[in-house]
Parts: sequence; structure tokens; C-alpha cells
Amino acid sequence: MLAKTYGAAVYGVNASIITVEVVVAQGLHFHLVGLADSAVKESEQRVEASLKFFGYRMPRQKVVVNLAPADMRKEGSAYDLPIALCVLQASEQTSMQRNLEEYVIMGELALDGTLRPIKGVLPIAIEARKQGYKGFVLPVENAPEAAIVNNLDVIPVANMQEAVDFFEGKKDIEPLVSDTRDLFNSQVNVYEVDFSHVQGQENIKRAMEIAAAGGHNVIMIGPPGAGKTMLAKRLPTILPPLTLQEALETTKIHSVAGKLGSRATLIASRPYRAPHHTISDAALVGGGSFPQPGEISLAHNGVLFLDELPEFKRSALEVMRQPLEDRKVSISRAKWAVEFPASFMLIASMNPCPCGYYNHPEKECVCGPGVVQKYLAKISGPLLDRIDLHVEVTPVSFDQMTANRPAESSETIRERVIKAREMQTIRFADQPGIYSNAMMPSQLVKEICEISDAGKALLRTAMNRLGLSARAYDRILKVSRTIADLAGSDDIRIEHLAEAIQYRSLDRENWAG
Repeated sequence: MLAKTYGAAVYGVNASIITVEVVVAQGLHFHLVGLADSAVKESEQRVEASLKFFGYRMPRQKVVVNLAPADMRKEGSAYDLPIALCVLQASEQTSMQRNLEEYVIMGELALDGTLRPIKGVLPIAIEARKQGYKGFVLPVENAPEAAIVNNLDVIPVANMQEAVDFFEGKKDIEPLVSDTRDLFNSQVNVYEVDFSHVQGQENIKRAMEIAAAGGHNVIMIGPPGAGKTMLAKRLPTILPPLTLQEALETTKIHSVAGKLGSRATLIASRPYRAPHHTISDAALVGGGSFPQPGEISLAHNGVLFLDELPEFKRSALEVMRQPLEDRKVSISRAKWAVEFPASFMLIASMNPCPCGYYNHPEKECVCGPGVVQKYLAKISGPLLDRIDLHVEVTPVSFDQMTANRPAESSETIRERVIKAREMQTIRFADQPGIYSNAMMPSQLVKEICEISDAGKALLRTAMNRLGLSARAYDRILKVSRTIADLAGSDDIRIEHLAEAIQYRSLDRENWAG
């Protein structure tokens, strides 16, 4: 007898429906076909143990399991439950009152038949609704995540027997329902840190506000203990709140990577990722034999913080260059390619030299001649070209630390950032794919960032006297446009340009002696 139901496979951040067919016929042995990996093939042992645990039997006949389409690679253990249910129906050990073919079924079986959580539930639920399936049967731990998707019956089951009882009609399981908008509104902008906790560093806070308002990448240069990491952690708290669509995109990526955790639902606050400098190329940008999202995709719609930037492998930093420009990463293999979104703000920090005290107001640098230049040269020019703000961070004095003056809260700063972003939304309404000043291509900079003759004179003088490189020109104009937006100005004034020029430390000739 033939039994059929449906599962799904996740490629990139999207899912494809997989047909699970089981036939029991004369002969011997268990055969699993359909380009399955080792984890899928091992399902025979898990399915057999689960069937015996609940008093069923694995047929001592020829059992053929086909996962179609047969030329699409399947991986993981999430096909255990649909295979087990089809084996029971095909061997006529159960009488299904509900139609297996109306549901997408996924779940990994333990040897006692309990269900373990799986990855990629949200994209599977979205695809199941899109294809018109009645419901999605899955482990209890994953149900809140799938319930984000409306107009789909999400049926949580704790073990294989519950699933059998549901399809036999012996047990009614109420579909889990979640109000996505209420859930999103209750969690949006919930952060444990705040800019009001930071004493001093007003100039760095200002730079962070400008970066948030225009979506600019930032590099902070300063000695150990100056507060670079502390400030970077608080940047997501002043970014505009995620929209519901952005929250769904972000949640999909974390779901595919298995980073949501059990009983997790919607990610409603901007992600903050801070990988260690020993990270590999594939872990940073994504990849592997079966490609998974990397840190830059996990930071999509949020912040990627790279602490001690020169300590990262040169190859790992260089593979970020194209994603920084395209805001997506494409991973190609011989037979197929996947694409992960990667629209993030890069915040990097570094010491000015190996000992950390070059240009320190109190401590003396002990690095030898040429060491500082060699240290800074670890960061390539093309990567620096994609960073708009270079900010020098100086240590906070004792008086500032103990002043206990009230500092601006993240909420207050975020209100100004949102107003500036609203101006940019109107400005780029006719420019698809451009949402902030940092995304402007060169030809658009010339149109939008017009400056007066006095402004041109100031910029010419600054480039000549400070020895700024040619690549600094567009960056200064973009940043000055953002500063003007924060001031509510339609025009870029002299003071906006002057402030933008000071954020190009690493472009100055002889900065490192």
C-alpha cells in the first residue's frame, strides 16, 4: 500500500515542499531514496525504535521511502515523523481519519518517540501557507515560531503517538494561534542596555547618533578601556524600531540557522552580533557544504560589531567587501546557489597600535618605529573605503566617571534618529533599494549632496591641509547630509561639512606618524 504526506527542505532562507512517499510491498529491507544525507538515512533506526516503543512494528517486508523531487538534496533528521506516519498507514497498522496529504509534517524522533525541535520552521510555515496546505504538524517547542504565520493550522505534538491519535481522529488538538502584531508590539525596542548608563564620551555618542541616522558604518580607534565595546553594544537601542516585515525577515534567518532557541517566537528588536576575531571566513559570511547563514546575515537589519579589527584574518575581512556593498551574500556550489540577505551596520573597533597607547594623552606608546603603520596596514584600503566614520575614542577622566550627571537616554536619541530617517524615506521614495544616506551611489551623491561655494572651499582646504584621500570626498558628503537631516535642514551648511570632516581620522596623511 502507498502512503503519502509532505515535508519541507530549507535552501537559503526559503523552503521547498518535499513529498514523502512510502510503499510496503513483497520483499525485504528498508530503502530510503531521494538524494538524502546520512542524517536522513539514519531515520530508519529512530523510526523503528519509536514504533516499537508505542506498540507498533516495523514491517518485515520491503519498505521503500521516497523523498521527491529526487534530484534535490535533503539533509537533517526532521523527516522522521512524516516517514513514521506514512509507514504506519502504508502497513495498515492505523486507520487515518484525517488526510495526511493535507498537512506538512516535520519532526525529529527520539528513541522513545518524543519529538525534538527542528530548524527552519518559519520559512517552512510560510511556504506551507503559500502552497495552500491545511496545517503544519510539528514539535511543541517549535509551535510558537510557526504560529507567527496566519491562516495555517499549527498543530503542536509532543510525541509520535499524539500525532497518530490526531490523524486517527482519537484526539483533537487545538491549533496554536498567535496575534503577530500584538506579539511584535509587546517586544519591540526591549533592550537591557541604554545610553543613559554611559558617563562622558559625548563626542562618541554624537558620532553614534549620526551613524544610526544615516545607516553609516563606523570604526572606533582608541586605547583599551576607553569604552568602545560599551558604546557599540548600545547602538541598536537608538536605531529606528524594526518594522513587522523586517522582524519576519530577521526571524527567518535566525530560524534557518537554529539560533532562535526553544519556544522562541518573533525577533522584535534589532540584532547585535559580535563574533570573536578567530572566526573563519565561512562562519562570518556563511557557507559550508550545505550553506548556512553567517554572522553578517544573522546581523541583518541590525549591527555587526568587530572588536579588535586588525586581529581578524585578512581573508575573513576581505570576503565582507562585496556583502557590504550589495547588502546580500551569494554562495555558489557546483549544482546550485543560495542567497542570504546581509543588510547590516558595521561597527568596528581597534587599538591605535599593538601596545594600545599611541596618541594616548597620559601613557606612552612603547611600539618601535614603523610598528604603528604596519599594524594599521592590516586593514585594507578597500575595506576602509566602505566605512564612513572614523572616530578617535579617548579615555574618560575620573571627574567625568564620578560626575553623575544625567545623560541622554536611548529613547531621546532614537526620536531624533527616527525624524532624520523619515526625511530620508521621503527623499529616496523613487529610488528602489535605497533607504538611507549611506546607501547612496556616487551619481546620487552629486544630485542630493549639493554644497555652496563656501562649502566647496572648506572641503578643498580640508583635503589639502589634512591630506585627505580622494575616497574621503563622497563619504564626507554623505555624512554631512545625515548631519543636516538631524538638524532638520534641507541644505548642507558649512557647520555640517565641518563636523563631517573631523570623522575621517584614518584618511589623514601621516596620521600614524
